[in-house]
Amino acid sequence: MAKHGPQQVRKPLNPFKTLKRLLAFIKDWLFALIIVFVVIGISSLLSVYAAHLVNPLFESISQMLQDFDSAYKSFVKVLALLGVVYFLTALLQFVSDRIMTTIVNKTLNKIRNQMFSKMQRLPLSFFDSKTHGELMSYYTNDVGAIRDALGNSLVSLVSAFVTLIATFVMMLSISPLLTLVIVVLIIVMTFITKFIGSRSIRNYQGQQSTIAKLNGYMEEMMAGQKVVKVFNHQDAVKREFDQINQQARKNSTKANFYASVMGPISNNLSHINFACCSMFGAYLVIAGTITVADLIEFLQHTKNFANPLSRIMQQFNSITSAIAGAERIFSILDQPEETDEGNVTLVYATFDINNQLIESEERTGLWAWKVPNEDGSTRLVRLRGDVVFKDVDFSYDGKKQVLKDVSFYAKPGQKIAFVGATGAGKTTITNLLTRFYEINEGTILYDGINIKDIKKASLRQSLAMVLQDTHLFTGTVKDNVRYGKLDATDQEIVEACKLANADEFINRLPQGYDTVLKGDGSNLSQGQRQLLSIARAAIADAPVLILDEATSSIDTRTEKLIEEGMDNLMAGRTVFVIAHRLSTVRNSNAIMVLENGQIIERGDHDDLIEQKGKYYSLYTGQFELD
Repeated sequence: MAKHGPQQVRKPLNPFKTLKRLLAFIKDWLFALIIVFVVIGISSLLSVYAAHLVNPLFESISQMLQDFDSAYKSFVKVLALLGVVYFLTALLQFVSDRIMTTIVNKTLNKIRNQMFSKMQRLPLSFFDSKTHGELMSYYTNDVGAIRDALGNSLVSLVSAFVTLIATFVMMLSISPLLTLVIVVLIIVMTFITKFIGSRSIRNYQGQQSTIAKLNGYMEEMMAGQKVVKVFNHQDAVKREFDQINQQARKNSTKANFYASVMGPISNNLSHINFACCSMFGAYLVIAGTITVADLIEFLQHTKNFANPLSRIMQQFNSITSAIAGAERIFSILDQPEETDEGNVTLVYATFDINNQLIESEERTGLWAWKVPNEDGSTRLVRLRGDVVFKDVDFSYDGKKQVLKDVSFYAKPGQKIAFVGATGAGKTTITNLLTRFYEINEGTILYDGINIKDIKKASLRQSLAMVLQDTHLFTGTVKDNVRYGKLDATDQEIVEACKLANADEFINRLPQGYDTVLKGDGSNLSQGQRQLLSIARAAIADAPVLILDEATSSIDTRTEKLIEEGMDNLMAGRTVFVIAHRLSTVRNSNAIMVLENGQIIERGDHDDLIEQKGKYYSLYTGQFELD
């Protein structure tokens, strides 16, 4: 079980570059965004104008003592104008929110699509280094942080800046001396923002990272509950979860502490500023520099000036979280993709009247490699399933050698078996054949063509795999089998299931082939899931078949039931079998015994028994496979 100790929190490399890149996702809706900004600007100006109306409203009230009728009419007009201004402000706010909601959702849709598409192009080694929970956190926590920032913070910041500028102009027109107090406040708050903000961003990065680890650990433990309970590791799991959770709490506490103190500091500075302006303003009124109405309007503007500043400080919480989330997302988008320099493609083929192989647009059951020539023309090479490994070396990490000088061949229609202890390199051979990983040294030929010259999509289309760890998708039984051939008819699905001897148990399900499977087929037994996996490979009708412990989860009785069907499936195909049950490889044309990444014995069953070597010891039970 992996240990999850405290991590060094990494500071974002370039927050401004990350923010700029994030905003670039909105460029497709730039016109709508400009409309939102214009609407927000008008709404903010109307709010400032509403504060300005306090002056004539106060003057009309003062004049009522001298000329009630005239002053009252003026009072009603200003009051009505104030009502119209507030109504328009609310209406414009509603319009901007509706448009902004559409922009945000489209932007998030674009981010998720790019991230998911990118993940489909990443090499398998990337997914080997990440848990499912960690991967999901990119789509939930990180995208959620961006949603909050774009949906609330961006609008709030624009509104705040427009309000600040307009209010500053109004205050400057009333009293430059009183405005100087506001300028001092801005300078103080700028230094506070810079000091606290740098610490907040760094800790938000740590928070996002530890939340991803927390999600990954929870997903792993929930999926492995049976194992946890069988070995009575509940207490150990809880302790390890507590360790990760504590680290997440610490990072989250630090991040939110620095972000949350901005609001109170900003509010207190605003109150201090209001008090200073009131005292200094009273002195200016007594000195006759400004009127009482001017002072009241200025104090109203002071509140309007402090609120945007406070909003800017408070939105820093959301912005820093979004920057941290965006940086993690961009780290995915910047991952090196799975390379494919191949130019040989797989096509349908048929024979013309001269018995020459030609390309066909329809599925014929005959496949061919379309190989480009140096002069720009192409030639067809029939796909027969002839596979050759020549002096292949491979290491996953560049340090420990997994395969050493492995050489063997598989003629078309042959069944080749690999046996050996766990870690001997059996599955690695199939990973190299499918180009999930690239060899370090040596050559792999497929029908005489270097597999590096074959496009990966075409290469994998020519292979059908049945893995030990089956994976069924949420959907009907029919949909899961059809995954091997998306254009398969219902009749073809039934035939494939009969071939794998899955038809009988499928018909006993509540809705038969239309039964919906959920939770990786949790309502099926392991053997039934394996049978569906075999049916999925059968319907693909690929010329090369890879069986990686394909019958490991099937009991002896079921294994016998599918033996005939598997023989039919393997007929005419090149088959690679990895098995712990040596009884399943007895009829193989060749058996390769691997140990420490090398082939130490090879031959058919009878030859290896006669050699009385490692295979003989394994078969007679003197040694057991791990």
